[in-house]
Amino acid sequence: MAQAVWTGSLSFGLVTIPIKLYGATAPRDVRFHQYEGGTGRRVRYRRVAAGPALEPEPRPPEPDTDADLPAPPPPRRPTEPVAPAGESPAPPPPDEPEVAWDEIVKGYEVEPGRVVTVTPEELLRIAPERSRVVEVEEFVDLGEIDPVHFEKSYHVVPQPGTGAERPYWLLHRAMGASRKVAIGRFVMRTREYLAAIRPAQDVLVLETLFFSDEVRDPKELWAPMVHEPIDRELRVAGQLVQALAASWDPSRHRDTQRERVLDLLRSKADQAFVLPEREEEATPMGVDLMVALKASVEAARRARGGGRPAGRRRADS
Repeated sequence: MAQAVWTGSLSFGLVTIPIKLYGATAPRDVRFHQYEGGTGRRVRYRRVAAGPALEPEPRPPEPDTDADLPAPPPPRRPTEPVAPAGESPAPPPPDEPEVAWDEIVKGYEVEPGRVVTVTPEELLRIAPERSRVVEVEEFVDLGEIDPVHFEKSYHVVPQPGTGAERPYWLLHRAMGASRKVAIGRFVMRTREYLAAIRPAQDVLVLETLFFSDEVRDPKELWAPMVHEPIDRELRVAGQLVQALAASWDPSRHRDTQRERVLDLLRSKADQAFVLPEREEEATPMGVDLMVALKASVEAARRARGGGRPAGRRRADS
């Protein structure tokens, strides 16, 4: 069962229709993971900082109250290991150190070589106010909207048990008869969207739209022809269009490349290798409290030599 990506209401005039949005498409691209040849180990990527680090801003000197004390050692970078007493520190790793999630900040290059950073709190303060309403601002002809403005499609479904079916079908039929689509705005996941709602077969469809400044002007790419084609050329081209005319049936157009890839994978099924077992890794967000407590109890029992044999351990409920 598909899961709704947004729940709210569709409002036009004094009519409010409780609705849910569901993704109208499900891409079926064949996606591959990367493995190390010969070992079958999964290849993963790390977060590393490239290039030299910025110099810290100089601080004003503090009053020298402990002149007789030895100078403290220079501050150590968090990624540098501490060498045991009497041993020289280990050389730094040959590659860049991995950057922890809590050390990553968002930055935007306002001009070449100059970057400003923002915090999640700053972005949250200017985020659009959370709303659960698609406010219809106007109705326009569908033919006036260039398809290049369409971004992503969602099925608009009335919420069950709210009495929304009757006004939903009223809007669907009225829009179909007038050949109009509704234009409105709504907020989903802290972002404001411009949307067109159009009647399709048995359902309303919401299309998120690119804003006008997000659509490139084709005149920046090429200059249209100055001379119009002659009548004979237009007539022959029109005959070719009519010869290839057909009713739109999307089932006639299949992703043959994807089918060839799947056939290739099926033919190699008997050559599949078994992934090596991996040791359990602690999640970066921390360990569940109950798991940590149970592990601590088991470790304490083993330290005292009083742990139960593994085969007789009671299964967790």
